[in-house]
Amino acid sequence: MAGEALVREFLDHAERLAGARIPDLLAADPARAGAMALRVGPVYANFARQRIDAATLATLGGLAGHVRLSLALRALVDGAEVNASEARPALHTALRSGIGRGEVARAAHAEALAARGRMAGLVDGLRASGVTDVINIGIGGSDLGPRLAVDALKDFSDGRFHLHFVSNVDGSEVQHVLRGLDPARTAAILVSKSFGTQETLLNGAAVRDWLGGGERLYAVSANVPAAEAFGVDPARVLPMWDWVGGRYSLWSSVGFAIALAIGMDGFEALLAGAAEMDAHAVEAPLETNLPILHALVAVWNRNALGLPTQAVLPYDQRLARLPDYLQQLVMESLGKSVRSDGRSPGVATVPVVWGGAGTGVQHSFFQALHQGTDVVPADFIGVVRPAHGLRDNHEALLANLLAQAEALGNGHAAEDPQKAYPGNRPSTLFLLDELAPRSLGALLAMYEHSVYAQSVLWGINAFDQWGVELGKRIAGELLPALRGEGEAGDAVTRALINEIRARS
Repeated sequence: MAGEALVREFLDHAERLAGARIPDLLAADPARAGAMALRVGPVYANFARQRIDAATLATLGGLAGHVRLSLALRALVDGAEVNASEARPALHTALRSGIGRGEVARAAHAEALAARGRMAGLVDGLRASGVTDVINIGIGGSDLGPRLAVDALKDFSDGRFHLHFVSNVDGSEVQHVLRGLDPARTAAILVSKSFGTQETLLNGAAVRDWLGGGERLYAVSANVPAAEAFGVDPARVLPMWDWVGGRYSLWSSVGFAIALAIGMDGFEALLAGAAEMDAHAVEAPLETNLPILHALVAVWNRNALGLPTQAVLPYDQRLARLPDYLQQLVMESLGKSVRSDGRSPGVATVPVVWGGAGTGVQHSFFQALHQGTDVVPADFIGVVRPAHGLRDNHEALLANLLAQAEALGNGHAAEDPQKAYPGNRPSTLFLLDELAPRSLGALLAMYEHSVYAQSVLWGINAFDQWGVELGKRIAGELLPALRGEGEAGDAVTRALINEIRARS
C-alpha cells in the first residue's frame, strides 16, 4: 500500500505542476538556484530549471526510499547478483574502486589491479618500440568509451601515439583509416570479450593482413585461445571479464587505447575521478546524492511529464562524442519493456537520447528545441577553465551555454507568434572545473550510477541486452543468401537480396 500511495502522490504532483512554469518556480523561491545545486569534486550540477519543487522532490525521495535505492547502489558495488537474467554481478565499479565490501567485489578489484599492471608493461613496451600509430578495433562499448575518452583528453597526450578507431563492418572505414599509415610503425588492438564479434574479426583480419602478420597485434579478450589462433601472442592479450558489460568497460583493459593516449598516470586519474563518484553514490544521503537526483529527475520527466526524448548538449568540442556514448549507456541499459520479474513496468521507460556539441548544434536542431511542438529536456555540460589561451572564444562559448539554457527555460513573449518562445523547457546544467581525466571519470560514473538508479526505480535489468541478438542472428542466416547460396528471409528481404545481387 505504501508504494501505491507514493505513486498516487507522484501523479498528484504531476497534475499540480502540469501548468507550472519555470520562471514562476524561480520567482517563488529566491533561494532555488542555490538550493537545487550540488557539487561532487570537480563536477557541479544545477537542477533549478527542472519542473519540480520541494514537495515533488520529497515525493521522489519517498519513491527512492520505497525501492531501497541506497541499498541497491550498495549491493551493486558489493558484488551482488544484480544482473538477474544472466545470474552474475555487474562489477564495473571494482575496476576503479576498492569500496566494495563483498568477497566477489574484493576479488574483482584485485584482478583489475593485476590487469592494470600488465597493461602498464605493454604501454611501456609500445612506447619503446618505435610505433607511432595505434588502431583500436572494436564495436559498441569496445569503441565508444575509449574513443570518447581519447578525444576528450587529447590535451593530456604527449603526442607519442596517434590513436585511430575502427568499429563499423563497412570496409570503407578500415580502408580510410589505413590510408596514409605506415605498417612498419603501426600496431593494432582487437577488443572483443568473446573474440567472436563479426565486425571486429573482419576488420581485424584486414588490419592483420595489411600489417603483414600478428607481430604488432594486441588484444583485449576473455578468449585467449581464440586470440592466439588469430595470430595474437598470448603475452599481448589483456583480460576481460563476464562481470563487466561492454558499455561499462572503458575502466578495464578496454581502456588500453586511453592509457596509450594519455599515459598510465592519466588513466589512473580517470579511474580516481570515477572512484570519487562511486564513493559519493553509495555514501551520500538521498537528498544530496547527485546520481540519485539525476535519476529521479529523469524518471519524473519521462513518467510525470511524459517527455520521450533527452538531449545531451556538451559545450566543449572535446566532448562531441558524449551523446553517442550516452546513447549506448542509457538506451542499451534501459531499453526494456519487461521488468526483471517478467511483468510489465506499467510505465514508459527509456527516453531516446540524442544531442551534439554547442555551439554548432545551435545552427541545426535548436530551432526545434525552442519552438518545436515537443518539449525536450536537456543536460547542458560546460567547462569552466579551457585548455587553450583563446579567452574571447571561451567567454563566447560560455555565454552561449548560459543563454541557451536560460532561453529554453524562460522563453520570450512577442506580439508576432512566430517570434515567440514558449519556454518552460527543463534542463540541468553541469559545469566541470576543467576537462581533465579526473573530471571526465567523475562525470561518466555519475551517468552510470544514474542509469542504474533509474533501472531500480523501474524494476528493470540495466545489465543485459537481449534486444541486440535477434538482428545479429538473422544477419548470419542471410549471409549465404547474399552469396547466392540458397534463399533466406521473408518475402521483402528476398526481393531486396535479388535486387542487390542483380546490381553487384
